[in-house]
Amino acid sequence: MSSNRSCPICNNCSADRLEVYSPEEWDLVTCIECGFVYLENPPDYADLEEKFAWETTYIKKKSKGGSTPLSTINRRLRTLTRSGGRSWIERHALTWFGPGRVLDVGCGTAIRTKPPIIPYGIEISNALHAKVDDQMRSSGGFCLHSSGADGVWQFEADFFDGAILHSYLEHEVDPNRVLSGLHRCVKPGGKVFVRVPNYGSFNRRVVGKKWCGFRHPDHVNYFEIESISKIAAKNGFSIEILNKLTLHFDDNINALLTRNKL
Repeated sequence: MSSNRSCPICNNCSADRLEVYSPEEWDLVTCIECGFVYLENPPDYADLEEKFAWETTYIKKKSKGGSTPLSTINRRLRTLTRSGGRSWIERHALTWFGPGRVLDVGCGTAIRTKPPIIPYGIEISNALHAKVDDQMRSSGGFCLHSSGADGVWQFEADFFDGAILHSYLEHEVDPNRVLSGLHRCVKPGGKVFVRVPNYGSFNRRVVGKKWCGFRHPDHVNYFEIESISKIAAKNGFSIEILNKLTLHFDDNINALLTRNKL
């Protein structure tokens, strides 16, 4: 297990434990300086490859249920804001990124873009990486077996036309290193799609510790609009919130970051 970390948003080392949301050995805390909520003692990257891999913790969380009427309303709102059942990425990928190379950090087994976009990925889970790498290679790209924080720095500067952080930043112990690395390897003016659980949602406030966004210990960051905006600006990106109309009842924040030109 890793040592305690400081706040990813303001780097402050003082935080208060949120007892109601902290199960046994995991310390979910709120920064006393900026109010950001994060896991203070996250697992090491090595444990995320197998023991706490996404596919394992997701199934465990899903089996516990915890669905509420608000959760059902939220799912229906998401359906209403989709076009023909397609996700934000499917609908807008070519508009955001154009034809070219797009990096999906923490891609799992998904290839979320289609030709003429060339898919690249980074995946830490041993099992998921093995499945997706061959598929990406058949489309001209490949998938690195690495943590996102290390993997983004293995590409050349200005190599990508865009990037995807779909349900990823909430897992990343060092989100600043990932975003600063993306600022380096994504071309100036390039777009980064971000989707993270919305800690500020009305649903979380009502459901409490049964909220779907809590998954211990692999969810280590709990973003709201203010915090995701701050960390984007800190690393050289401007931000546009894509789901403003449903945000208060939406369990997720969908945002588009633009790499600021030097």
